[in-house]
Amino acid sequence: MKRNSILLTALLMVAAAPVLRADEGMWIPMLIEKYNINLMQEKGFKLSAEDIYSINKASMKDAVVIFGGGCTGEFISDKGLLITNHHCGYSNIVNHSTLEHDYLTNGFWAMSQEEELSNPGLTITILKYMEDVTLRVQEGIKENMTEDEKSELIRKNTDAICKKAVEGTHYLAQVKPFYMGNQYFLFVEEVFKDVRLVGAPPSAIGKFGGETDNWVWPRHTGDFSLFRVYANAENKPADYSKDNVPYKPAYHFPVSIKGVKEGDFTMVFGYPGSTREYAPSSYIRMIKDVINPNLIAIRDAKISIMEKAMATDPLIRLQYSSKKSGLANSWKKWIGEKQGLEKMDAVGKKEAYEAEFQKWASSEPVRNEKYGKILEEYNSIYERYKEYYLVNSFTNEVFISGPASLSLASSLSRLPAMLQKNDQNLPNELNRLKNTVKSFQKSVNIPADKKIFVAVLQLYHDKIDPKWQAESFKALYAEYNGNLVKMAEKLYSTSILFDSVKVSRLLGNFNKHAVARLSRDPLFQLSKGAITLLDTSVRPELSKMDRQLQVLDRNYMAALMEFDKNRVFYPDANFTLRVTYGQVKGYESRDAVSFEPVTTVKGIIEKDNPAIYDYDVPDRLKELYNNKDFGRYGSNGQMPVCFIGNNHTTGGNSGSPVLNAEGQLIGINFDRAWEGVASDIMYNPAQSRNISLDIRYALFLIDKYAGAGYLINEMTIIQ
Repeated sequence: MKRNSILLTALLMVAAAPVLRADEGMWIPMLIEKYNINLMQEKGFKLSAEDIYSINKASMKDAVVIFGGGCTGEFISDKGLLITNHHCGYSNIVNHSTLEHDYLTNGFWAMSQEEELSNPGLTITILKYMEDVTLRVQEGIKENMTEDEKSELIRKNTDAICKKAVEGTHYLAQVKPFYMGNQYFLFVEEVFKDVRLVGAPPSAIGKFGGETDNWVWPRHTGDFSLFRVYANAENKPADYSKDNVPYKPAYHFPVSIKGVKEGDFTMVFGYPGSTREYAPSSYIRMIKDVINPNLIAIRDAKISIMEKAMATDPLIRLQYSSKKSGLANSWKKWIGEKQGLEKMDAVGKKEAYEAEFQKWASSEPVRNEKYGKILEEYNSIYERYKEYYLVNSFTNEVFISGPASLSLASSLSRLPAMLQKNDQNLPNELNRLKNTVKSFQKSVNIPADKKIFVAVLQLYHDKIDPKWQAESFKALYAEYNGNLVKMAEKLYSTSILFDSVKVSRLLGNFNKHAVARLSRDPLFQLSKGAITLLDTSVRPELSKMDRQLQVLDRNYMAALMEFDKNRVFYPDANFTLRVTYGQVKGYESRDAVSFEPVTTVKGIIEKDNPAIYDYDVPDRLKELYNNKDFGRYGSNGQMPVCFIGNNHTTGGNSGSPVLNAEGQLIGINFDRAWEGVASDIMYNPAQSRNISLDIRYALFLIDKYAGAGYLINEMTIIQ
């Protein structure tokens, strides 16, 4: 059966190949030769599939890396120089910043390799090769097995495949499912741990426009930062050492300063995180009508409080810049996603499609037996799932990623059980938490944290059904007659969590007496109650329903491929290397509002407002603009900044290289236009646009603004 299913998938992909569109899809690089290259070349691409992905020679895939845990980066020199987004390097820039050396506000530029700054914990990951291992993963699976038995066999097979793949090497391996578990690929990777900060523009450039401009077009953000990867003398990964030398990548991208114009071919090569293109209407309705509105509301409250506090003190701005940015990114995306799904009538379109599917599935007895109840089962599960999903998500927002006080308390909540079980990971966890405590003391502003505490707990009380509220919270709420301000004052004044000496001492000698002391702490008690509720009543049920949905998803995907033979099927994003391709292209936002595809520094000057932090243009940039001192990077008397295209991207593609028809770097992907962010669920060809930094603006800033022209000399510049 599994062989026939795989063959069917392959045949359907072949059948769909002639009608693939250039704008939609996230394609597997090793299959470009088979399914995409002809269309790409028709659209203007001038290279071969092997130039993109090869295991026989150096290729583009060798220059594209996972940066940290959730972004993409790319090599732009043979000395390990790497470029990614400013927002991807943001936390590292913040970690190096102090009031005396505020690199976040003022920027940072190493004028030699000796001045580059190390970043403990930061890694980059390079794909060595990928391989279709579907048959090996499914080996031994039989029709009469339970889903648990199948899952266990798949796990064992996967472990064996990974172990064999890296035997005798320093590589790592993982196997990931594609097409909702109908296909599996092995990824063998090399991880480097010595990654140093080379350069970053000031936030007034790297985050120009702040959250106001985030997710929107036109955009004028210089969203890039530079790092360098180091290796040992054998060019292999090594922990940080002064003896390490710049890594020599197998391939680095040549950098084009020829520019872009509407209609030019573009290719984005990176690691898109997660999409749900084939989700049923019941899922979309849940996200649009239940989950997003509630999560938007709680982040509204957090962000508003942080912004007001940040405006009062430079230290508070440093403390909360990274936190607020992380919260606001998803918050604004959820707003745009909800609006986009409504504008496209995504639920209505899915329901119409599902009606046709149901008619097809029910029309033949064998199909009806296999597929006839899938949609009914989806509807039944999601009707229940949305309640548990909301409780889990909202409780996380309050107690785990809410005020720093509750976040710290939550991180300590599992220690008593670990001690009781004599968990061998307890020493490592205690060491990790010691660092967390140090970071907490450095990064929290108590008055702001109290306000966030009050705001999120009020929303927790108002929006979550009492049956899903932690007993620890309900008891305190009753004790203080609903006066959360009074509750916060009392809890913050009596908790030991704000005394770094006491907490460090407690963690340094964590025994039953420490557990007793911690268990008496009021903030710990409050947080522990919420975590216990999630662990005992919410997450087990969510996990059970997730397993049911996983089976439904796999069967539904197979059914769709059988039903809709002419449809373009590409696998959902799962943070593996993908290729998307399209063209530089503007769009119509709404009635009588149309956007050109390129912005310039002129737009930055037009937005200049020294009274607003996010729009306070640096004097040096204004000087260069007024003198039209753009060097060889300008075009027609202007300095290009950003451009848009119809490449299908999502989170994780941040920092991805944007390449022209010759495979040369022309931009750095960093965002999407707000009207099209619903493309994670339903692609809108009229408005789905990825936003990229024009590489010429990055080079101009490195050279003319920062005076770090030696970095340009490392690159292969195409004029």
